[in-house]
Amino acid sequence: MFKKLLFLSALGISTAVFSQQNVKEKLGSYFDSLFVHHKVMGSFAFAENDRPTFVKVIGFADVEKKQKANINTQYRIGSISKTFTAVLVMKAVEDKKISLDKKLSDFYPEIPNADKITIENLLQHRTGIHNLTDEAEFAQYYTKPQTGNDLVAIIKKYKSDFEPGSKHEYSNSNFILLGLILEKVYKKSYTELIKTKIAKPLKLISTGVGGKIDTSKDQAKSYQYFNGIYLAAPETDMSVPIGAGNIVSTPRELLIFILGLENGKLIKRENVDKMKNFIDDYGYGLVKFPFEKYSGFGHNGAIDGFRSELVYFPELKTAVSFITNQEDMDSDDIFDKMMAAATGKDFKMPDFKGIVVSADILKKYEGNYKTKDFPLDIKIFIENGVLKGQATGQDAFPLEAVSENEFKFDIAGIKVKFNAENGTMDFAQGANQFTFKKE
Repeated sequence: MFKKLLFLSALGISTAVFSQQNVKEKLGSYFDSLFVHHKVMGSFAFAENDRPTFVKVIGFADVEKKQKANINTQYRIGSISKTFTAVLVMKAVEDKKISLDKKLSDFYPEIPNADKITIENLLQHRTGIHNLTDEAEFAQYYTKPQTGNDLVAIIKKYKSDFEPGSKHEYSNSNFILLGLILEKVYKKSYTELIKTKIAKPLKLISTGVGGKIDTSKDQAKSYQYFNGIYLAAPETDMSVPIGAGNIVSTPRELLIFILGLENGKLIKRENVDKMKNFIDDYGYGLVKFPFEKYSGFGHNGAIDGFRSELVYFPELKTAVSFITNQEDMDSDDIFDKMMAAATGKDFKMPDFKGIVVSADILKKYEGNYKTKDFPLDIKIFIENGVLKGQATGQDAFPLEAVSENEFKFDIAGIKVKFNAENGTMDFAQGANQFTFKKE
C-alpha cells in the first residue's frame, strides 16, 4: 500500500568522474538491463543545476495490451502526495484559512485526543492517531469508494497510539484528515485544490488526483512479475488515500514540482523553510534524505504495485525522481545509480547471472521456523520449483539464490541464510537480524 517509507543509503558509488554524456548513456543501459531481466518497469528522471536533463522510460503501461509507457504516461505516486498536501496546508496558512496551531477538535472532535492535536502535529506525524492502513480490515475496503465520513468513522474507532507531540510515528490517517480539512476550509474538492494551486501555477499537465486507471488515457497499471508472468496488482480506490496517496504524475513533472517549491513558485520562501523543520528526520510532508556528505529533502511512496521517490539536494542543485509500476529489487540501488549519473560519477552495472540450487538441497530447507525474538513464524516451502517464505498471516514471497544456502528477496530487503545441519535460519531485514529454529 502507500504506507511504507524506505530510507536511502549511498553505497557502492565510485568517485571516478566520467563525462556526463557517457554516464547518462550508461544509466540508460542500466535501466534497459533491469527491464530485460524483469527487475523493473517505470519512468526515471533527474535534474542538474535545477533543470531536468535526463528522462528514461522502460516497460509497459498495459502489459495485456502490449502498450508501452512513454514520457507522458501517468503513474500513481503514493505518499509523495503528502508533500503536495503539505504545500496546500501552507498555502491555506498564507490565505488565512487555517493556522498551524489550530486544533483537530475544531474539525473532527470525535478523533481521540483531537483537542491536543494541532495541524502541525498532523503534518509531522506526531499525533498518536492510529494508521488505518496497518489494520487487517483495510484489505476489505481499500478497493471500494469511501466518503470522508466513512474514513473519519474508521479512524476514530482506533485508540490513540501515544500522547500527541511526544514522538514521530508515520500514519496515513494524519494526511487523510489533512486532505479532508483542506476541503472544509476552502469549500472546494481536494482535486480542485491540486489543480488550481499546484498544477496550474507550474503548468503541469499530467499531475492531478487519480481515479480508476484507464490505460487508453496513457495511465499505467501496476504489476508483479512472478514465474515468468506479469500479474496486475489490485487498484486502490483513490477516494481512500485522499491527501495521503491519491495523486498521479510523471517523474519529470515531479521534478518541476519540487524545483518550483524550492524556488518559491507555490508558497512563500519562509513557509518552504518551515516545511523543512525536521524533527526525527520528518518535516511538513517532507523526509530528510542523506547522500554522501549532503542532505536533501523529498518523499517516497508505495501504492498497489507502484513505487516512487522524489528527492532534491539544494547544495548540489540536483533532483532525482522515479516511479515504477513493477519492481523486484531494492529501490536504493536505483537511487544510488541515478545520483551517481546526475553528479557525473561512474557506477557498477549489476550482474544478473543467476545461481541454480538443486531441488534436493532446497528440500532440506523446507519447514516451519520459529524464534522467541520475533512474533511471527516463517514457513519455508517449494512451489513450482521456487523456494518461498511466508510469515504467519502474510503473503508468500520468492527467495532468489545468492549461494547454495543464501537467499534474498530484494524488494523487501530480506536476506536469509540456512544451516541445514542444525536446522536454523538466519533472517535479516534492514538492521533487524534473527535466528530461527526449524520445528
